[in-house]
Amino acid sequence: MSLATIDPARTSLRSVPAAPVLRAAAPLAPPLRRPQAVPAPATTSTAPAQAPAAAPARPARLRAVPEGTKARGFAIYVGLDELKAAAAGTDLGTVVAALKRLAAELAPGVETHAAVALAPEGAGGRDIDVVRLALQDPAAVAQHREQPEDDERVDDGVTVDLSRKRVVLDGETAPLTYKEFELLQYLVLREGRTIERSELIASLWSAADGDDVPNERTIDVHVRRLRSKLGRYEEIVRTVRGAGYRFDRHADVAVHHASTQSPDLF
Repeated sequence: MSLATIDPARTSLRSVPAAPVLRAAAPLAPPLRRPQAVPAPATTSTAPAQAPAAAPARPARLRAVPEGTKARGFAIYVGLDELKAAAAGTDLGTVVAALKRLAAELAPGVETHAAVALAPEGAGGRDIDVVRLALQDPAAVAQHREQPEDDERVDDGVTVDLSRKRVVLDGETAPLTYKEFELLQYLVLREGRTIERSELIASLWSAADGDDVPNERTIDVHVRRLRSKLGRYEEIVRTVRGAGYRFDRHADVAVHHASTQSPDLF
């Protein structure tokens, strides 16, 4: 409680003339005393007492990491499709740009990377689950692997299983490399659209540096190897002369999207 103090009032006295001498003896008047200033009573302020300053918030602590390792960054998964973003008066690009600006303000010089998870229309599932699985969140991948596989066997035709990252040809799994499957998956998710070689390089080799970045002729080599492993179904990856490549679904081709999709550079 704070107290408001008031200084004692000062009182000035005027000089008093001496009393005239009387002939008759008279008792002497008591000497005048200097008035004493009386301090005013202290008053209590009506202002509310101020609360003590709050201690600064402690930074969130990371969970324990294995010995010999250290945190190098983090990932935030955002489940938001284009329709929900539009209903909120924004779009995915604007949200991504805002998050990148915030990171730069909090930690100047921070490096950021954004990827968008694509899904075919009607694929279903929660947005956040699709994003986590597509971007290979370890917990989501582990949970997905625990789900029982479909025992249904397709003896004829092609099955492109994007969920389990495999291609089945007439009942046998094709021996595709990781990059070959990524290439086929990129074309499958853009079915019917011709993809230029430059787009494939920018999307599938975005993390490559220097000599690891392929040129357009290298893309042709990757496509040729992919088609050779597709055997008699090689025409599902069609060459559009002078333009690029396109996925053409035939009657004997099935695509299993499940709940995992391809991450692409935003």
